[in-house]
Amino acid sequence: MKLSVIIPCINEEANLQALVPLLKKELAEHDYEIIVVDATSKDFSEEICQKHAVTFIRVERSSRAVQMNRGAELAHGDTLYFVHADTRPRPGFYEDIRMAIADGKIAGCYRYRFDSNQLLLKINAWFTRFNGLLSGGGDQTLFIKKEIFEEMGGFNEQFCIMEDFELVKRLKNKYQFYIIPKSIRVSARKYENNSWLRVQWANLIAFKDFLQNRDPMEIREKYYRILKHS
Repeated sequence: MKLSVIIPCINEEANLQALVPLLKKELAEHDYEIIVVDATSKDFSEEICQKHAVTFIRVERSSRAVQMNRGAELAHGDTLYFVHADTRPRPGFYEDIRMAIADGKIAGCYRYRFDSNQLLLKINAWFTRFNGLLSGGGDQTLFIKKEIFEEMGGFNEQFCIMEDFELVKRLKNKYQFYIIPKSIRVSARKYENNSWLRVQWANLIAFKDFLQNRDPMEIREKYYRILKHS
């Protein structure tokens, strides 16, 4: 299996400085590539990628859907793995994904835990073990066979928010979606910059509007009226 790790980012130099070496160390004995897809960053993201000899490309539109689709277009791997810059995959993730693919799973994600010991965040994280309506968010990372990603038409670029849930929703209409029963580590910065209650409220409104097929731009505007950008 050749794994293409695709990282969408904007102004994430600090996270890339930690994430890219972690990925390279973990993948050193495997067939892989790392593609960082940047959108209008003003920091040293490109220089960090050059330093670590990973592919860096830039798109003009700040949209995770656009960025991840562009990365997938350029990917040479038979399996794609989408990872947010502030997420830290667990040791052995290549083998986790390889075994899932070998077992007939065509797409899936991980559970997660936060880089915080707050009880409410531990409760939130506990629910990521369930393969339900709200599973498959980008923080859980996403692995998918490239041929299936292409068959599904990739991420819907009309979605400037919740593009991950939209793709997983379509996937589940046709295929089984698998949650690897292990946890990766995700950032709690959104909660630290706002509050647990504020983030929960923003998420609730966003999911309600998503399930009611509201316009993605409207969902995004509501979401960021409640939250500070994080």
